[in-house]
Amino acid sequence: MPDTPAFQDLYPDEWSYCYGCGRLNDKGLHVRSFWDGEETVAVLRPRAEHMALPGIVYGGYIASAIDCHSTGTAAGAAQRAAGKGLDQGPLPRFLTASLKVDYLKPTPLGVDLELRSRVVEVKGRKVVVATELYAAGEVRVRGEAVLVQVPDDFKPQV
Repeated sequence: MPDTPAFQDLYPDEWSYCYGCGRLNDKGLHVRSFWDGEETVAVLRPRAEHMALPGIVYGGYIASAIDCHSTGTAAGAAQRAAGKGLDQGPLPRFLTASLKVDYLKPTPLGVDLELRSRVVEVKGRKVVVATELYAAGEVRVRGEAVLVQVPDDFKPQV
């Protein structure tokens, strides 16, 4: 991946324990999202324990990956919309208001999964993100997430 930090690397420590994207969660998925032009990209390799059926990735893993890639994308999009670079302070945190996932084809285990997202809308504290998940050169899953920026006065219980 790029030499720049992932969006998730720029979250304050108290926001870095998420199972999907938290850099401080030793057992998590460690979703790491980056700008790639006007899209964002993340690459993951599911482990054997992420199996639904032999050779097939569990749908909950896929939904978690799309969710966390979408929240990272929303944070990057909000930072851009505010006219700030990634190096200008911690990124704002977003939580998922809605997540729709369409499973088009079984997703094979044992290959890299590439998530590609585009920002559909940035409106106030709301960001809408559309994602496609690719495996073995094919779109396997499509998702759309509505994400809401966490109020500044909300503090996680760490």
